[in-house]
Amino acid sequence: MRSVGWYNGKVRMIDQRLLPSEFRQVDYDDYHDVAQAIRAMVVRGAPAIGAAAGFGMALAARQSQSRDREGLLAELRAAGDVLCAARPTAVNLSWAVTRLLRRAERESYPAAIPDVLLAEAQALADEDVEVNKRLGIHGAALIRDGDTILHHCNTGALATVDYGTALGVIRTAHGQGKRIHVLVDETRPRLQGARLTAWELQQESIPFTLIADNAAGHFMRTGQVNIVLVGSDRTAANGDVANKIGTYKLAVVARANGIPFYPCVPTSTVDLSLPTGDDIPIEERAADEVTAIAYQGRPAAPEGVRVANPAFDVTPHAYVTGIVTENGIAYPPFDVSLRQLVEFSRED
Repeated sequence: MRSVGWYNGKVRMIDQRLLPSEFRQVDYDDYHDVAQAIRAMVVRGAPAIGAAAGFGMALAARQSQSRDREGLLAELRAAGDVLCAARPTAVNLSWAVTRLLRRAERESYPAAIPDVLLAEAQALADEDVEVNKRLGIHGAALIRDGDTILHHCNTGALATVDYGTALGVIRTAHGQGKRIHVLVDETRPRLQGARLTAWELQQESIPFTLIADNAAGHFMRTGQVNIVLVGSDRTAANGDVANKIGTYKLAVVARANGIPFYPCVPTSTVDLSLPTGDDIPIEERAADEVTAIAYQGRPAAPEGVRVANPAFDVTPHAYVTGIVTENGIAYPPFDVSLRQLVEFSRED
């Protein structure tokens, strides 16, 4: 079942805020509501956000009252601005909006644009599934029989249209019959590891152990981790990787303990227009994501406490062993290898 798709004229999503205690799908027929769903993390994960934005653009075309081409294109550009503003770090969002706008601009007949954009959004979603499966094959070659894999946040079917990036690598390795075990970071403050990754691994019957974020260093130092796999919401041209907060410290500790660290990154998530990770905007989220956590049924933080809540951090490329993509694995120098793999996708 896909995390996001088009059903009966509406955008349907799995409401990931409710998992693992409740599985519910929600429908949207207004692109403003799709943007709010992205902002509120009903849907999350860079590839899934991109697909949601694509379907949001298809909705915008259907909502338009314009009868002339230029008026419709102007409304689509405005809708694109609303969608792109929902979450600034994940490049797949703006990538998908740009792709849909360019497709609309190539269409001469305004009456055809709604159907054309729906077909393009569906193609984008279908491609995401195929890309993840190809990425999974490349990444699984890094996994040996008996490996323990440390994983952060959620990069599975829920974070994509289906299958997953880093979790897609794990799924592929498991499907190949490799005996693997996954250490799942709980991933504070929104607990995507505990709530979503653990749930997905249970569905796939893949052995795993849930650990507190702060325990990861202990497991690495004591030789209980063979490889670290993470995702990426935006990767700069030099190989700097923006991912869920807490990724950077995992990379540093992995390097200190001689453990390979691999982000798993569809080429749509590589932003060659940004020279380094310092150019990646980092989303700051609401304080209540941190303060709403309870301890033994009581508030874990004093009322009125000041909170900083960046959703992502940037891991400099010096700590990255390699970057797994659907076109192969990029190794240093990343400014050369990543460009080659991205341009291969464009040629294809």
